[in-house]
Amino acid sequence: MAEKERELLLERERRVRARAEEASRLKDEFLATISHELRSPLNGMLGWAKLLRDGSLSENQARQAIETIERNARTQAQLIEDLLDVSRIITGNLRLNVRPVMAAPVVESAIASLIPAADAKGVRIQSLLDPDAGPISGDSGRLQQVMWNLISNAIKFTPKGGRVQVRVERINSHIEIIVSDNGQGISLEFLPHVFDRFRQADGGTTRIHGGLGLGLAIVRHLVELHGGTVTAVSPGQGRGATFTVKLPLMVIHARRDEESKVPPQAEAESPPLFSSPPKLEGVKVLIIDDEPDARNLLRTVLEYHGAEVHDAGSAAQGLREAKEWRPSIVVSDLGMPDEDGYQFIEKFREWERESGTWTPAVALTAYARTEDRMRALAAGYQIHLAKPVDPVEFALIVAGQLGRTH
Repeated sequence: MAEKERELLLERERRVRARAEEASRLKDEFLATISHELRSPLNGMLGWAKLLRDGSLSENQARQAIETIERNARTQAQLIEDLLDVSRIITGNLRLNVRPVMAAPVVESAIASLIPAADAKGVRIQSLLDPDAGPISGDSGRLQQVMWNLISNAIKFTPKGGRVQVRVERINSHIEIIVSDNGQGISLEFLPHVFDRFRQADGGTTRIHGGLGLGLAIVRHLVELHGGTVTAVSPGQGRGATFTVKLPLMVIHARRDEESKVPPQAEAESPPLFSSPPKLEGVKVLIIDDEPDARNLLRTVLEYHGAEVHDAGSAAQGLREAKEWRPSIVVSDLGMPDEDGYQFIEKFREWERESGTWTPAVALTAYARTEDRMRALAAGYQIHLAKPVDPVEFALIVAGQLGRTH
């Protein structure tokens, strides 16, 4: 009996050790992947930026350089957003803005945003969307994120000349959204792990496809938050894959005028940089940021709209400038050496209480968690903006704080 118990204990210990070694291997592989994926866009951005600075590019080459820098910056921003989403999921801080949603418009918008990527790769997207499938109770922005991840994944793993099919249909008491492709497929060994965080079928330095291996994990969590399920099926390598999302219908049908529409943030491209510009003539804006590049960008945007701009590279310098210059609005970074943006706003508000004045303040920061936003608002800022910020959105927010919007 003692011998049998000893064997069981040894077997249990081997299983625990194997799981720990697998977790350690996955962690090391993920850290190597994230380093690669974040550095790769930097290579293109820094290289083209240097050539632009040297002035050695033709007009066409300069245009290509700007397009490349923007494309790589968008890629890096998406990687960071995925990491933040996973952090919110792990800590339980991911929240939904729930309202009645019709499935077809959400899926249609996701498809529209991905058509350029599919065309560039030579992949056809076919859709069959039931316009009356719904409503469901959910967050239209997060549901579009689910669809964008699934469809972009299908495009990514489908070779030139391939096909991606998207269907939306109502089946009994739920909605089914099916994304299928005739591409690379999923091996039977990897299929049970396809929704795991940080797991990729082609991990290592020789992998063909980029990414952090987070998209499908985020998809599963968002679908489950909506009370639904998502499954993956594949006959094997080279035989395509099918992902099926099932979401429960609302018990009471919403009126058409209550059905949600896809938010403007889901659009594939940003609006033109200075379309319908707000008027900021006579406005004095103080920018506080320890990064000179960040200050220069914000100064350029605001001065274009007519604002007078002063900037400071530290919280202490910003406080002195604010007292002497009396700006109309303050824009401050949060993470700075010596004194951060929280300490700045605390001292600034204390001085304002003594002097009987008040100035709106915007926190513009790379700290983008929910708790960061709440802390910034509690500290005395009127609004919290996460970097990177769209120049149009930034100018409009500054104008809105001062009642200068059209």
